[in-house]
Amino acid sequence: MNLGLDGRVALVAASSSGIGLATAKALAAEGCDVSICGRDPQRLARAHKEVDAGGPGRVLSRTVDLRDEHAAAAWVRETERELGALHVVVTNSGGVPFGPVQDFEVAEYREAVNDNLLPHVSLALAAAPLLKRAGWGRIVMITSESVRQPHPGSGLSSVARLGVLGFAKGLVAHFGACGVTVNVLAPGFHRTPILDEQYGDRVEERLAEVAAGLPLGRIGRAEDLGALVSFLASEQASFVTGSVLVADGGSTRGIG
Repeated sequence: MNLGLDGRVALVAASSSGIGLATAKALAAEGCDVSICGRDPQRLARAHKEVDAGGPGRVLSRTVDLRDEHAAAAWVRETERELGALHVVVTNSGGVPFGPVQDFEVAEYREAVNDNLLPHVSLALAAAPLLKRAGWGRIVMITSESVRQPHPGSGLSSVARLGVLGFAKGLVAHFGACGVTVNVLAPGFHRTPILDEQYGDRVEERLAEVAAGLPLGRIGRAEDLGALVSFLASEQASFVTGSVLVADGGSTRGIG
């Protein structure tokens, strides 16, 4: 299927590894010019090579700390200036420590909001006038299944990421008939480096336990998320906006 993304310019946040990198590679494969960022220069350099090898378009990579709203906004503006336009904005952020809500202090909640909510806000606000000027745009915000089904072991995530939904809904109304859609993607367990770090030597055992509790019987691949982002950015998804798409292998059992 031709997704109509050839020649579009995409910006993918937190894209030096994991879901962000898989998303950047998927968009590059669809013909997009892609701007990526990360905090680790060496990891970012490796990601640049992978994205560049994945498609015919140009790749721009910058070291950016997304917790710095001014640096995030400057990266957005530089992307449009260097690549000539901006059409697809994928907001993404790193993870937060695991644990139940009562295990954290107020300062840790404040840090989680700064790390996992505000990057979405700063990137989208910086991109909004550029997308309206282009007359065509897609914003996809990557959060977590915890925005639909809070998990006892993901207290910080369940609290900090929920604000993304309210912000996204506000943007839907703001863009209205400008040709810009805004959607939230809420992934469950996907095999990424952060899980390897979290589970350490028991990673395979723990992931097998998680997979056994999912209706599909496996955890997701980062590439699965990349494909979903590409669809939400496509011409075919032009009437999809204000939605929260859960991709968790059937883990979320609630209705609505």
